[in-house]
Amino acid sequence: MTRILIVEDDSLVSRTIAAHLKKKSYEVKVAESGSEGLQSYQEFGPDLTLLDIKLPDINGLEILKKIKLEDKNAAVVVMTAYDDMKTTVEAIKAGAFEYMVKPLDYLELDLTIDKAFQLKALEEKVTYLIEEKKKEYQIDNIVGRSPQMREVFKMIGSVANTRTNILIQGESGTGKELVAKAIHYNSPFRDEPFIVINCSAISDTLLESELFGHVKGAFTDAVSETRGKFEIAGKGTLFLDEIGDISPNLQSKLLRIIETRDFMKVGGEKILRTEARIIAATNHNLTELVNQGKFREDLYYRLKVVEINLPPLRERRQDIPDLVAYLLEKINRELKKNVRKVPSEVMEYLMHQPWRGNVRELENALTRAVILAKGDIILKEYLPFEPREEAQVQDKSLIPKELVPLSEVEKRYIQHVLETTRGNKTKACQILQVSRPTLDKKIKDYDLKVDVSE
Repeated sequence: MTRILIVEDDSLVSRTIAAHLKKKSYEVKVAESGSEGLQSYQEFGPDLTLLDIKLPDINGLEILKKIKLEDKNAAVVVMTAYDDMKTTVEAIKAGAFEYMVKPLDYLELDLTIDKAFQLKALEEKVTYLIEEKKKEYQIDNIVGRSPQMREVFKMIGSVANTRTNILIQGESGTGKELVAKAIHYNSPFRDEPFIVINCSAISDTLLESELFGHVKGAFTDAVSETRGKFEIAGKGTLFLDEIGDISPNLQSKLLRIIETRDFMKVGGEKILRTEARIIAATNHNLTELVNQGKFREDLYYRLKVVEINLPPLRERRQDIPDLVAYLLEKINRELKKNVRKVPSEVMEYLMHQPWRGNVRELENALTRAVILAKGDIILKEYLPFEPREEAQVQDKSLIPKELVPLSEVEKRYIQHVLETTRGNKTKACQILQVSRPTLDKKIKDYDLKVDVSE
C-alpha cells in the first residue's frame, strides 16, 4: 500500500486530509510537529510527504532540506496558509515537488499526488536505465581471455581513475568506442557526460562548430548561439573518433585547447574553459601520418599520453567462442529470441573466417543467423558469407616492384577498387571497410581521377 505522511500542527486540518486520503486507499500517518515529522519519516518511510511550512518547533523548509539530503528523489508537497512568493521560491529551490495553499482543493491535491507518483516512477525507471547502461560498459563486459585482451584490460584499469588523455588505435570494428566507454564509466566522473564525435563524418566547418559551439550570426545558418561538445562534456569525457581525419587547421586548435584548456566559440570573443578528458581513436597509423606531414607531431604526443592498441579479431581467434556466446545473449535479448546452440562445425567455421570487419562484422553475421534461424540452433547456411571476389583479387599490378611508402600501395588499391566497382562509392566503401567521408577524403588526398557515380 502507498504510504503518505502528513506533517501538520493543526489537528483538524491533518485529520480531514488523512480521512480523504484513506478513502483513496492510501496508508496515512500524521505528525503534529517538525521533530515528530522527521522521526515519522525515518520510521514510516513514506512514498510522499505533505509538509506544512509553519510548524511550532522547526520551520518546514528545514525539514524539507533534511528529507532531501536523505533522499534527493523524495516526493514532498509543501502546504501553507500564506500564498507567499518568497516562500514558494525557496520551497521549490529546496526540492519541493509542489506548493499548495490552504484550505486545500482536494481535486487539486489528488491530481498533484498522482503527478508526483508518476514522476517518481519515471525517475526510478530512468535511474535504472542509466545504471543498466553503465553495466553495459563495465570491463567485465568486454569479452576476451587472450593475452592481447588481458593487456587491454590492465590498461583500462590503470587509466580509469586518471584524467590523462588517451589514444586508442585499432582497425574498424575492434571496439574502440566500447573501450572508451569502459574507461569513462569506471572513472570517478562516470555521472558526467560521455560525448562522441565522429571526426570523419562531419565537414571541417561543421566539426569546428560541433566541438567549440558558435555565437549567433557566426555564419549564414547560425540563427542562435549553441554550446559545443567541449562545453557540454563538462568534467566528463569527449571521445574523438577517427581523429586522423581532422584538418591541419583543427589540429592546431585542438592542440591549443589541450595545452591551455581554454577555447572560444566560433565567431565569439569570450574565453571558455573545459575540464573534459579527451579520448581519441583512429584506425589509421598516426605515426605514418606524422611522417607524411599529415598529422601534427606535437598533437600526436599530446593525445597519446597513454596508448591502447586493440588487436584485430584474426589475431585473437581464441576469443571467438566467448564472443559468440556473449553476442548471442545480447542479440537474443534485443530480438526476443532464444537461439543459443552453435554446432562445433559452425564454431570451427566462425573461427576460420577472416573477419575484416572484426567484432562488428561477427555481430552482424550472428544477428542475421538468429533472424533466419527456425529453431534454437545456428546453422552454417544462416551465416552471410559469400565469396568477396572484389576484395580478394590478387592483382600483381597493385604490388609495386620498387619499395614505396604504404600510402602509395593504398592509393593504387583504392583506385583499383573504384575502377572495379565502376565508380560506385557505396560498393567501394563496403569492400574497403571504410566510411563514405573517409573514402571521399582519400579520393581527394590521393587526387584519384575516377568517374564517380552512384
